[in-house]
Amino acid sequence: MELHNHNLNIHYSLLHETWDKISNLYSQMPGWINFINGIPYWFGTDEEQKSISASVEQGGLHFYSRMPNEEWEDWFNLFKEKATELLGFKVGEPEDEFEFIM
Repeated sequence: MELHNHNLNIHYSLLHETWDKISNLYSQMPGWINFINGIPYWFGTDEEQKSISASVEQGGLHFYSRMPNEEWEDWFNLFKEKATELLGFKVGEPEDEFEFIM
Protein backbone atom coordinates (compact mmCIF):
# COMPACT_ATOMS: atom_id res chain seq x y z
CA MET A 1 0.00 0.00 0.00
CA GLU A 2 1.15 3.48 -0.86
CA LEU A 3 0.30 6.82 0.74
CA HIS A 4 -1.22 9.52 -1.44
CA ASN A 5 -1.85 13.20 -0.68
CA HIS A 6 -3.49 15.25 -3.41
CA ASN A 7 -5.35 18.56 -3.65
CA LEU A 8 -7.99 19.42 -6.21
CA ASN A 9 -8.95 22.85 -7.50
CA ILE A 10 -12.25 22.74 -5.61
CA HIS A 11 -12.06 25.88 -3.48
CA TYR A 12 -13.39 26.07 0.07
CA SER A 13 -15.29 29.29 -0.73
CA LEU A 14 -17.75 27.63 -3.13
CA LEU A 15 -21.43 28.08 -2.31
CA HIS A 16 -23.03 25.86 0.32
CA GLU A 17 -25.30 24.38 -2.36
CA THR A 18 -22.24 23.35 -4.36
CA TRP A 19 -20.73 21.60 -1.32
CA ASP A 20 -24.04 19.76 -0.86
CA LYS A 21 -23.64 18.44 -4.42
CA ILE A 22 -20.06 17.39 -3.69
CA SER A 23 -21.22 15.59 -0.54
CA ASN A 24 -23.72 13.70 -2.66
CA LEU A 25 -20.91 12.80 -5.08
CA TYR A 26 -18.90 11.42 -2.17
CA SER A 27 -21.65 8.90 -1.46
CA GLN A 28 -21.65 7.72 -5.08
CA MET A 29 -17.96 6.86 -5.12
CA PRO A 30 -16.76 3.26 -4.68
CA GLY A 31 -16.00 2.27 -1.10
CA TRP A 32 -18.15 4.99 0.51
CA ILE A 33 -18.53 4.54 4.26
CA ASN A 34 -19.98 7.82 5.53
CA PHE A 35 -19.05 11.02 7.29
CA ILE A 36 -17.39 10.39 10.65
CA ASN A 37 -16.92 13.50 12.77
CA GLY A 38 -17.51 15.56 9.63
CA ILE A 39 -14.84 13.77 7.58
CA PRO A 40 -15.84 11.67 4.56
CA TYR A 41 -14.31 8.18 4.44
CA TRP A 42 -14.09 5.45 1.84
CA PHE A 43 -13.05 1.80 2.33
CA GLY A 44 -11.89 2.19 5.96
CA THR A 45 -10.98 4.57 8.74
CA ASP A 46 -7.82 2.86 9.98
CA GLU A 47 -4.69 4.48 8.56
CA GLU A 48 -2.98 1.08 8.55
CA GLN A 49 -5.52 -0.39 6.09
CA LYS A 50 -6.89 0.67 2.71
CA SER A 51 -8.64 3.98 3.21
CA ILE A 52 -9.42 7.37 1.69
CA SER A 53 -10.45 10.53 3.51
CA ALA A 54 -11.00 14.10 2.36
CA SER A 55 -10.90 17.53 3.93
CA VAL A 56 -11.61 21.05 2.76
CA GLU A 57 -8.45 23.15 3.01
CA GLN A 58 -7.36 26.57 1.80
CA GLY A 59 -5.34 24.83 -0.91
CA GLY A 60 -8.42 23.02 -2.23
CA LEU A 61 -10.20 19.76 -1.58
CA HIS A 62 -7.54 17.50 -0.06
CA PHE A 63 -7.52 13.70 -0.33
CA TYR A 64 -5.39 11.41 1.80
CA SER A 65 -5.32 7.72 0.96
CA ARG A 66 -3.53 4.50 1.67
CA MET A 67 -4.01 2.03 -1.16
CA PRO A 68 -2.23 0.46 -4.12
CA ASN A 69 -1.16 3.03 -6.74
CA GLU A 70 -3.22 1.68 -9.63
CA GLU A 71 -6.38 1.42 -7.54
CA TRP A 72 -5.86 4.97 -6.23
CA GLU A 73 -5.32 6.36 -9.73
CA ASP A 74 -8.53 4.72 -10.97
CA TRP A 75 -10.56 6.01 -8.00
CA PHE A 76 -9.09 9.52 -8.12
CA ASN A 77 -9.56 9.84 -11.89
CA LEU A 78 -13.18 8.74 -11.52
CA PHE A 79 -13.73 11.37 -8.83
CA LYS A 80 -12.20 14.09 -11.02
CA GLU A 81 -14.36 13.05 -14.00
CA LYS A 82 -17.58 13.04 -11.96
CA ALA A 83 -16.69 16.32 -10.22
CA THR A 84 -15.97 17.97 -13.58
CA GLU A 85 -19.42 16.95 -14.85
CA LEU A 86 -21.10 18.05 -11.63
CA LEU A 87 -19.37 21.40 -11.19
CA GLY A 88 -19.13 22.51 -14.82
CA PHE A 89 -15.40 23.23 -14.75
CA LYS A 90 -12.35 21.04 -15.26
CA VAL A 91 -11.37 19.53 -11.90
CA GLY A 92 -7.72 18.69 -11.43
CA GLU A 93 -4.68 19.29 -9.30
CA PRO A 94 -3.52 22.91 -8.89
CA GLU A 95 0.13 21.85 -9.32
CA ASP A 96 -0.89 20.60 -12.77
CA GLU A 97 -2.06 24.16 -13.53
CA PHE A 98 -5.77 23.59 -12.94
CA GLU A 99 -7.14 26.94 -11.81
CA PHE A 100 -9.50 27.56 -8.91
CA ILE A 101 -13.01 28.67 -9.83
CA MET A 102 -14.69 30.72 -7.11
